[in-house]
Amino acid sequence: MSLYSFYRISKPSAAKVPPGDEQKVYKSLRNKTFWGATIAYSLYYVCRLSLSVVKQPVIDSELLTAGQLGIIGSALFFVYAVGKFMNGFIADYCNIRRFMATGLAVSALVNLIMGTLGFLHGDIGIASAAVFISFAILWGINGWMQSMGSPPGIISLSRWFPLSKRGTYYGIFCASPYFGEFLSFIIIGAIVGTFGWQSGFIFSAAAGVIGTLIILFFVSDTPESKGLPSVQELSSENLRKEDRMRTSEVQKIVLKHPGIWIISAASAFIYITKYAVAGWGVLFLQKEKLFSIETASQIIAFSAVFGVVGTVLAGWLSDTVFKSDRIKPAILSGVISFAALALFLFSGGGYVLNVIYVSLFSLAIGVLYCIVSGLMAVDIVPRKATGAALGIVGISSYIAAGIQDIASGYLIEGNMQQAADIADAVYNFTPVSVFWLAAALISFLLPVFNWKKMMKKANAGE
Repeated sequence: MSLYSFYRISKPSAAKVPPGDEQKVYKSLRNKTFWGATIAYSLYYVCRLSLSVVKQPVIDSELLTAGQLGIIGSALFFVYAVGKFMNGFIADYCNIRRFMATGLAVSALVNLIMGTLGFLHGDIGIASAAVFISFAILWGINGWMQSMGSPPGIISLSRWFPLSKRGTYYGIFCASPYFGEFLSFIIIGAIVGTFGWQSGFIFSAAAGVIGTLIILFFVSDTPESKGLPSVQELSSENLRKEDRMRTSEVQKIVLKHPGIWIISAASAFIYITKYAVAGWGVLFLQKEKLFSIETASQIIAFSAVFGVVGTVLAGWLSDTVFKSDRIKPAILSGVISFAALALFLFSGGGYVLNVIYVSLFSLAIGVLYCIVSGLMAVDIVPRKATGAALGIVGISSYIAAGIQDIASGYLIEGNMQQAADIADAVYNFTPVSVFWLAAALISFLLPVFNWKKMMKKANAGE
């Protein structure tokens, strides 16, 4: 069997489900596919965030510096940015079950190798430079594998759900990364604190294997591959007429639309702040506020929980509470996220107060992300070009996240007072905090001040 044959979309099954059993079988397989893909995608994030949890003990071991860890972290984001765009197009033609399982399986293998290299460094003395280069390459590979998670997950919604239900389930699926973050910071944080940073990668690998098995046992490719009619027939949904223009022509219009680039820039700043807290929050709490790694990980984990709430509520707030007004929820969530981040970075407080700060920040940034990076982008482009618009937004967002990781790493390292023992080094987080806050401010002011102009162009068909 060729690689193309293995991954191409499944052919309709010759064996058909009896008409009387169609709805029962369809709903059962649909639910299994949805929850299988959603849970597995949350475990994708465990394999992505392992590096964020282990940064401080890696620095304290003098294996790698903050700047080197920033470069390693950015390798994932840069590769992910390109991979998410390309794999979105590729996945349309693929067996989503096999495609999604492959990405998570290889991501788990990457984590296993990195954990093993960490142990070998201590046992046989592998040079730090070799570890740095190996980690950067492996984390870049992980970035490509991670980009194989979201496209098939979202495509599964198109293949298994009618339009009338797709929005609700899309919101739930998009909350799955926050569950992955919660698992990462709570469980990996505890494991690293007890068994060492290398064990954090090993646990992440085990989570990836579990997620791969969930995909293989629960996710189905298409209804037709299981002997069912298409989702349109099963749900009595009328097919929408295609736009008169070819998709390629509509996509060219989107590429020239200034509004989509404004949204992309705003989304980039949202990702800078979102991944600043997710990627450096544990280190910040340990060095600036003197929490243990277990406690710091717990505090950041709360941000994941409230991020779920913000993501799920965003569409409802915009459509129901604010009657499809995108400006008001963008301003409200933007101001709250900025204020909460400022309190987190520049005020003291104990465990409870810091939990409140990161929880408010994550809830608000979750709403802002869905409003700006999702709904605003979709509102200003033709429906036929939604994928192209979100692809452009995705690339700019993850490139910005990668730049953030490098800039943050060097801002932290460059403003650190060295000590004989690296664990006793004094950190000055003020410069990097100003960088993060400036991004938080621009993230909502940029689209808010340009929204009316963008909508006028969209309504005029420009």
